[in-house]
Amino acid sequence: QVQLVESGGGLVQPGGSLRLSCAAEGFSFSSYRMIWVRQPPGKGLEYVSDLNESGGGQYYANAVKGRFTISRDNAKNTLYLQMTDLKPEDTAVYYCAKNLRSSSGRFDGMDYWGKGTLVTVSS
Repeated sequence: QVQLVESGGGLVQPGGSLRLSCAAEGFSFSSYRMIWVRQPPGKGLEYVSDLNESGGGQYYANAVKGRFTISRDNAKNTLYLQMTDLKPEDTAVYYCAKNLRSSSGRFDGMDYWGKGTLVTVSS
């Protein structure tokens, strides 16, 4: 059974940093592109970032480019999102998600995601 569990969210002041983690189990983690998405309060789901099976091929939404860094540790079945220079508009529930297809080389869509972790950026 696929399980994705996010952690690391919290309250942070503007300009601060947080590191989100996503522990994965129930599938061959190293065979799948992984994705971070977020949902701001009262809004729809937004793409944040994704990376390929080996940790390369990273893509970022324009809103977070240069401030967020996605990475993974396949030995630990864990996905990360390092967030720096946080802004109030980064306030959202952050979800990690599994790519639809294995070894696909691109973002095909998401078939599983976790329950999310809340990031609040406020002074």
